[in-house]
Amino acid sequence: MKTSLALLVLAAFAGTAAAADVVGNPKAAASKVEMCIGCHGIPGYKASFPEVYRVPMIGGQSAKYIESALHAYKKGDRKHPSMRGIAASLSDQDIADVAAYYAQQTPANAKR
Repeated sequence: MKTSLALLVLAAFAGTAAAADVVGNPKAAASKVEMCIGCHGIPGYKASFPEVYRVPMIGGQSAKYIESALHAYKKGDRKHPSMRGIAASLSDQDIADVAAYYAQQTPANAKR
């Protein structure tokens, strides 16, 4: 019984350590950002679902902020239904890659 408990605790720590080791690769994100560009790549774009909402340009934003926001959408802590659906489809590696991709940009050279 003690051995099983110890193995469960070690497995939990190993999972936490693996998640912390995820490093974003902006080059790997090229095919992952296609779903982002349609809204976040249009200056002044406003989404109309579920209400009119000004969509922010995310090029040049901090990678940590983008990762945090995507994880919050994925968990349901942020409530926009479209973003929740998109974030839910992303792995931790996908999120890190997308964040690294947008963080390396400046608002002037963000993909449109």
